[in-house]
Amino acid sequence: MSQAAEGRPGTKARNRRVAGADPEKRRQILDGAQAIFHAQGFDAASMNEIAAAAGVSKGTLYVYFEDKEHLFVALIEREREKHRQHMDDALAEHPDLSQALAGFGVNLVRLLTDPFSLSAHRIVLGVAERMPDLGRAFFERGPLLGGQRLAAFLNDRISAGDVAIEDTTLAAGQFIDLCQSTLLRPRLFNAERRPPTDAEITHVVDAAVAMFLARYARPVG
Repeated sequence: MSQAAEGRPGTKARNRRVAGADPEKRRQILDGAQAIFHAQGFDAASMNEIAAAAGVSKGTLYVYFEDKEHLFVALIEREREKHRQHMDDALAEHPDLSQALAGFGVNLVRLLTDPFSLSAHRIVLGVAERMPDLGRAFFERGPLLGGQRLAAFLNDRISAGDVAIEDTTLAAGQFIDLCQSTLLRPRLFNAERRPPTDAEITHVVDAAVAMFLARYARPVG
């Protein structure tokens, strides 16, 4: 590359995007980070240790992730995507409205109360004031996206005549909040460290479905 090219504005940014675009290398880094975070926790983990565990140089690590916080959010996003597919499948595969909502809710709660997910929420909340862009990105890729997908599902059910909802964005948020009631907050604040059992999740989600349909379902006949 010529010196003139190196000096042009934006050249380094473009090179960074190209250099950080290898999905296999990104997966390798995330796998190494997951091992370190699991063994040491977020605060004790260092970028040097993550680079060593991933088998990459520290320079390569910083090409892909600018700091430990962004690396951690990317890792939780990968874990979140696994659960998200189950939620989408529940909405798509169950013709019965109550079963579709229950499947979505159960998988949502399993995601939210996963130990790694809880840790991610605490970390992002802790840095959101000084790193608002990080907090916004975490929200948009998680809670906001989940609410949008559920709202789209409810819009389809309005067209099918199953529900009568004026504001599907509000209704989706209400259902999501109902599903996590009594399960998320105690664990988010470490007041309860035991994961919820399947029976506990089902109990809360079934109640959420019943309350939601009592408000929004169209009467039969």
